[in-house]
Amino acid sequence: MKVIYIWLVRLISVLNFFKRGRVHSVIYLMSFGNNLKFILALADKLPEDQQLVVFYRPDVEVEATQLAAYGVKVIPFRDNLHFVFTGIPVIMSSRLIFCDNYYAFLGGLLHPRHAKIVQLWHANGAIKRFGWGDPKTSHRSKADQRRFQRVYDQFDDYVVASDAMGTVFQDSYRVPRSRMKLMGYPRSDRFFSAKWQQGALNRINRLAPGLTKHRVILYAPTYRDSMTFELTPELKEALVADPNAVVVIKLHPLLQKYEQRFSQSTTHQVRFYPQLSTTDLLMVTETLITDYSSIAFDYSLLPHAHSLLFYMSDLEEYQQNPGIQPHFLKWLPSAPLRTPSELKAAILADSQTDFTRFNHHWNTYNDGHATQRVVEYYCHYLAK
Repeated sequence: MKVIYIWLVRLISVLNFFKRGRVHSVIYLMSFGNNLKFILALADKLPEDQQLVVFYRPDVEVEATQLAAYGVKVIPFRDNLHFVFTGIPVIMSSRLIFCDNYYAFLGGLLHPRHAKIVQLWHANGAIKRFGWGDPKTSHRSKADQRRFQRVYDQFDDYVVASDAMGTVFQDSYRVPRSRMKLMGYPRSDRFFSAKWQQGALNRINRLAPGLTKHRVILYAPTYRDSMTFELTPELKEALVADPNAVVVIKLHPLLQKYEQRFSQSTTHQVRFYPQLSTTDLLMVTETLITDYSSIAFDYSLLPHAHSLLFYMSDLEEYQQNPGIQPHFLKWLPSAPLRTPSELKAAILADSQTDFTRFNHHWNTYNDGHATQRVVEYYCHYLAK
């Protein structure tokens, strides 16, 4: 079915490729709801003859509703026949297409003649390998590999925040270095915004009253292929080593069922707040504990960020599958912790993490002004 779907996308895009008509739309493909400020800024600055259309995945319907309230045209989409026959013609008539993720249908799309396709991505950096760097890719069929590469090749520009992330895309997607645009990630601007910071604090005080009175330790591991989470007695003992701290556990969205299960055993020291976003919780986090998650790149930008701990008990296994970016030990701001006892000692030590080299490596252009740069750059392109 996947092959048939891709061929249908190709067919409809070919039929629309030769249609004459005015190119009048800018497209945003949204599967993450963390870039709304950029979308609204783009809508505000577009030339009068251009309309912004946001195609959104069902998972971000709440964020799409917020955009609609501001007058942005939003359309839900899934990879189905309805999208092929109604969405592809709209995309083929566009001048500019923004993406925040890998979209498989692009592997069948005939690149619109007048359009530029831009990859904005959804994270500031990468610890895990992906694309050609993922060991599983080499075991896929040749047809699958060609399909993946067709998607990677569709992007004319990759907006990145550092040379390091540009190298990751260049190697992972096997695309030219010239496609990397060093402008910073618009989604990172909020971490520099006093208004956003205060809003996050207000939400926390409303939904988790009293939390800010404690040292907050946020434990936010990434997901594994096994799609499970286990809070072992040894790990729990390490996490609660500081009796004056509150440990908040926030799991990957794909593991929410485990969060709901563990939340029933919430204690005065171990808590779950499903009603709060991970990003909001970062505002009151004194110590972030993660493993291979990109949340580390966000936390390091916050002015109050104190300590960042990497608990990697399965490091050797994870290096094999899905794989870890080369030389990652050289740029981590703190050494990986391998055992619960090491984690416990680090929590009790509560040492300040120096983020200087880490941010210089990964967040070079994340300075609070990325939205302005990206919007101005592409509005200038549209004005040509």
